[in-house]
Amino acid sequence: MTLSMTRRLLLAAAFSTAGFAAAPLASAATPAKALVVAQSIDDAVSFDPAEGFELTTVQTFNNVYQRLVESDRKDGTKIVPAIAGSWKAGEDGKSLTFEIGKNAVFASGNPVRPEDVIFSLARAVKLNKSPAFILNELGWTAETVDAGLKKVDDSHVQLTWTADVGPAFALALLTAPIASIVDEKAVSEHVSGDDFGNGWLKTNSAGSGAFVISKYRPHEALVLGANEKAAHKPKLERVILQNVPDAGSRRLQVEQGDADIARGLGADQIDAIKKEDKVTVLSVPSARTDYLLINTKANETLGNPAFAQAARYLIDYEGITKNLLRGQSKVHQAFLPEGFPGALNDTPFKLDVEKAKKILADGGIKTPVKVEFPVFNEQPFLTIAQSLQSTFGQAGIQLEIQPGVASDIYARGRSGKYQITLRYWIPDYFDPHSNASAFAINKDNSANTVAKQAGWVIPEISEETLAAVKEQDPAKRAELYGKLQKEIQEKAPYVFISQGADQVVLGKNVKDYVQGLNADQVYYDDVSK
Repeated sequence: MTLSMTRRLLLAAAFSTAGFAAAPLASAATPAKALVVAQSIDDAVSFDPAEGFELTTVQTFNNVYQRLVESDRKDGTKIVPAIAGSWKAGEDGKSLTFEIGKNAVFASGNPVRPEDVIFSLARAVKLNKSPAFILNELGWTAETVDAGLKKVDDSHVQLTWTADVGPAFALALLTAPIASIVDEKAVSEHVSGDDFGNGWLKTNSAGSGAFVISKYRPHEALVLGANEKAAHKPKLERVILQNVPDAGSRRLQVEQGDADIARGLGADQIDAIKKEDKVTVLSVPSARTDYLLINTKANETLGNPAFAQAARYLIDYEGITKNLLRGQSKVHQAFLPEGFPGALNDTPFKLDVEKAKKILADGGIKTPVKVEFPVFNEQPFLTIAQSLQSTFGQAGIQLEIQPGVASDIYARGRSGKYQITLRYWIPDYFDPHSNASAFAINKDNSANTVAKQAGWVIPEISEETLAAVKEQDPAKRAELYGKLQKEIQEKAPYVFISQGADQVVLGKNVKDYVQGLNADQVYYDDVSK
């Protein structure tokens, strides 16, 4: 059986499981009212916006849910209305009152009410899943969040907070996926025990976005159907994210017309496909940063600061970005991506094996040493991992690459069951604190940050980070973040390698596809064919 026929059979299965008519197998073209996207969806853990924190899930949330406010599609630093028609900051500097838009309606037909806003934000905090730390920035905890959410009347809701931050920062937090508003009435029908409907929302949706989750089969396909109740109705009837783990197969699918969009192709595949006239390659600047994460709790060797310091000189930054990932990344060695206020763009480290060897020897680390290295079984991570395996090996550090499904690699990282792993970070909202809170805060292991996952307790740096988020003067604030990035560069048990650039392959008939700087800014509502 040919690859094209195989993919069309899988596509037909995806349509039929969603209750739609399958495409005729005699033709490779996808149906006119459906968009088929070939990518890996193996990273998906949960489609509950209070829990989902992976690339596939956050890219889905903008299409299925709305927040009170959202980042502008063209300029992510600007905040524009979504469910909220308007808002007003309180004179105390620690409150916001939102007016809910008159046309705000969930896919169920239920109108969006202040009660839904209160339910959504409170459940996100009380569930305390991976992204909960974002709302914790307002001082909201499971014990205090209810006091910070108040219904004013049938069309107004007030949010108050205790953290020493202003309304502008609070608005930035509310653009994050975790602040998505869910339909309390619909979710309440599926509550099990004290899970706030989390079990059901892992694979279903209850939002007011342009689409709804029609069908999800883990590691196979996610089908989004048009939400007929949406204020801005989509042009397509459905979007199918077909799981295609192999990048070469994605390329063939989009070339042959079995897919309309393909993501995650390697540099060689992009170079080859650019020579053809069948598709368009869209290059999109990305705020994704790729980094090496070291578990200092794993053993004595990894817990030695000399190991992380040596690692900074065992990475072929230029070779990875310019030779291996041509056009898909650039060298970037700080936790704030270029395009964010205060981003540090200096690159103080380069491949220097002899220097790394000396650092290891001076630090009392004996080589050779074997290190387990779980990695996402997809590009560009496998390519980066192979380069690291080669250069680390020159210093006597044998990285044992363990390819795995992304969701499993995430789970190992969050539970501390890894030695070294290769990860990426995507800002949750357009403010420097989105990244700083993850990499530069861990006072006492009480917050689920990357620093905690690395076993790095940093009370002093945590205080510096909290001071930076409180600073209201933009110039002074940028200066504080510059200092923080320097400290992380020098001391942290993680090493930033590159900043990504997404290359998305579109069929020639795909029109008005939009993708922004941040990972969740993927929009299908205006796409047509």
